[in-house]
Formats: sequence, structure tokens, C-alpha cells
Amino acid sequence: MNADALTAPPLPGDAAALIADMGAHARVAAKRLALTPTADKAAALVAAAAAIRARAAEILAANAEDMAAGQKNGLSAAMLDRLRLDEGRLGGIADAIDAVAALPDPASSEIDRVTRPNGLVLSRVRVPLGVVGIIYESRPNVTADAAALGLMAGNAVILRGGSEAVHSNRALHAAFAAGLVEAGLSADAVQLVPTQDRAAVGAMLRAQGLIDIIIPRGGKGLVARVQDEARVPVLAHLDGINHLYIDGAADPAKAVALAVNAKMRRTGVCGATETILIDRAYPAPLAIIDALVAAGCEVRGDKVIAALSPHVEAASAGDWDCEYLDAIVSVAVVDGLSGALAHIDAHSSRHTDAIVTEDAATAERFLTGVDSAIVMHNASTQFADGGEFGLGAEIGIATGRLHARGPVALEGLTTYKWLVRGNGQTRT
Repeated sequence: MNADALTAPPLPGDAAALIADMGAHARVAAKRLALTPTADKAAALVAAAAAIRARAAEILAANAEDMAAGQKNGLSAAMLDRLRLDEGRLGGIADAIDAVAALPDPASSEIDRVTRPNGLVLSRVRVPLGVVGIIYESRPNVTADAAALGLMAGNAVILRGGSEAVHSNRALHAAFAAGLVEAGLSADAVQLVPTQDRAAVGAMLRAQGLIDIIIPRGGKGLVARVQDEARVPVLAHLDGINHLYIDGAADPAKAVALAVNAKMRRTGVCGATETILIDRAYPAPLAIIDALVAAGCEVRGDKVIAALSPHVEAASAGDWDCEYLDAIVSVAVVDGLSGALAHIDAHSSRHTDAIVTEDAATAERFLTGVDSAIVMHNASTQFADGGEFGLGAEIGIATGRLHARGPVALEGLTTYKWLVRGNGQTRT
């Protein structure tokens, strides 16, 4: 066991001092991780996954406390679903850590190499970002996913979870850290902020020189605060206002199945469809509405959709810009692909948008014409997930344009540097 493995930050008091202390320990751990062999990092993750399985009863008991508090505090069904752990979900968390351990290590991998006319050999290699701060709400799986991805990419991680999942996060982190220590790595590589004081978030956002990048994962309020106050770079995960466009050439069976799955499989995840657009030429819109209603979904529609069924409520202007994260969907009729593209351009959060069609040319126009991080053809938007993309897990879905876009996993947690090898060249 490393001598510093059990080093702990001071008890919560002054938030700035707390984060400064955690940041200083994280920077030391990050330097060591950058030089840690891939096999050692992988072994530590396997040990962390084993520790989570071994402490399953303890973690589930902690989650039960959070669930009871959430129900008492009136959390929505979707938020409770995000928060809930059971044996299957906890096993999935451990499996995801094992999957990350088996992935290729991006750190120090060569991106490209070129030899200049003067004989200089230039190469770009991936390197860790350094210290990554993760600020997130309600989803305890983020504790393990962020820890695993950050560590495998060679970064130290500082986690600040939401109060809704405080007991779950602490239990998961304790198990993860125990696995690291057992494998010979420092517990400082993955730290959990030990207070729910909002001042700690502000201190993280101002921790220039200690934290290299902040990744927020939560609702509009959290992301807006981070973007407004941060003095360190931010990799933002914005709303999932996702669209499913049913083209006139869509297969009716696929259209119904995809609409119901994209909305209702799990309504509280960021990949859930929030708006369905139906081509005016599509022959069976009522079947889609009926299937959604039968699945327990509230449908809010424009005038054309509302006229189809007494079960449809009239949509308001705000519905087209709403991430419900609930069993509610807005539905509108559009004039073909051009109408769908115009609606998506006006209302999408650039997260995930999909088309259902058997017309290959229309599908390609949609795939190239929609400017979102993830664009799909004949697939449910619920596949917007790092694990489903073969990335093991994800920190979140980045919707911006810089550094990383879409599911952020190992590669997204690295940057690169140039290596220049010469044999005495001087510049005239």
C-alpha cells in the first residue's frame, strides 16, 4: 500500500481550503498516473469493480436511504429512476468498470507522425488532461463511470455529486478507492468532495492551476452556473432535447417500435426522445399516437396531431424546447425532410436526433444536414450512450464543438502534445 494512499482532505469547513487541499493531492496523483503502466491501471480498475461487487449490500443500503429521502422530498418518477440502484444496475456498474479496464489505453498513443524535408520527425501523442473535476446530479453510476474513465486515461479525478445521491456516492466511492489501494495506487487519484455545501462547487470552478477541466453533468441550472462562474475550461453536457423524425417513407412497424422505445424505455435519461416529428405524407400517424398512449405516455401535439385523438393535449410554444425527462412527448406534423430539418435546427439542443425512413437518399440528407453530436438512422435515440458505442462507459454527451463531442470516454479525457526528434537541425 502506498504511504499516501489513505491521505484524506481536511473536514469540510472553508470550501476554498478544502478544494485547494484536494486539488494539491490530485495534482501529485495525476503526475504519477501519467507514468503508470497500462497494466497497473487496468488491474486497479478490476480491483475496484471487485470491491463494488463485494460491498453490494452496503451500497444498496446506502441507495435505499437516498431513495427514501428522494420520495419524501418529492423527486419525480424520472429522477427517482435515475437515482435507483438494484442488484442488476450495480452489477452493470461493476461490469462497466471491467469493460473500461479492457479498453486500449489512449495515454501516450501516437496519433500521427511525419518527417519534414529538413529531417525533423514530428509526432503527436495523446496525454492525460491532468486533474478532471466532475460536478453531477442524482445519478450514482456517474461516480464509478467518471472514476474509471478518468483513471484509465491517466487523470486524477475530483468528484462532486448531488445531494440526492449523497449516501450512494459515498458508498460507491469508498469501494472504488479501496480497490485502488488494494492494487497499489493512491486513493488521491479519485477523490469525492466530502460536503454538499454549494460553496465547494464555486471553489472547484475557481481552482485555476489545480483543476484542468470541469465537466458538469446535470440540469440546466447546474450547467448554466458552471458556464457562468468557471475560471477553468468546461466541457459541457447540455439538455437532451432529442427528435425522432418519421419520414413519409418510414416502415410503419419500425416507426411505432422506435417511437415507443425512444421515448419510453427510460424517460429520465438524456438520450430519451422529447419531440416526434411526423411527415405530412406519412400514412399512419394515429398508430404512433395510440402506441405512445398505450405505453403510458402523455402526448402533446400541434393542431393536426390534436385533431387525431382525444388523448392528445394541445402543445404550447414551450413544449418544443422542453426536456421533459418524463413520460411526456411533443408531436408535430412537418412538411417533409425540409420541414423536419428546419424544426430541428430551431429547437434541437444538438445532442441526438434520428430519422426513421426506408429511403436511403433521404436518410443521408438527414445524417449530413443535422448538426448534432449524434445523428441516427432507423435506431432509437436511447442508444446515445458510451457503453452502447463500445466505449465502456461515458462521462456524458458533449454537445459543444471544441475538444470532444458526443459520448465522452477515454479519448475525450486526453489532449495531445507534439514530439520533435532531430539530429542537430538549426533554423536559418
